[in-house]
Amino acid sequence: MLLAEITGNLHVGLAAIGSAIGVGIIGMKAAEATGRNPGAAGQIRNLAIILAALAEGITFFAIFLAK
Repeated sequence: MLLAEITGNLHVGLAAIGSAIGVGIIGMKAAEATGRNPGAAGQIRNLAIILAALAEGITFFAIFLAK
């Protein structure tokens, strides 16, 4: 019984870790792109926020599928 509960929620944890890594990479690359082209900082920031929200959405799908 305990094993079923652990494996049932394992994919939620993996999705959360994966999306956190993805958001970190998005932030890293956005900062790098802003350093290379400061004139496009607004567009880069907007795109990074949208992509981070999409990456975090994966965790919500995993939570929804867990129940």
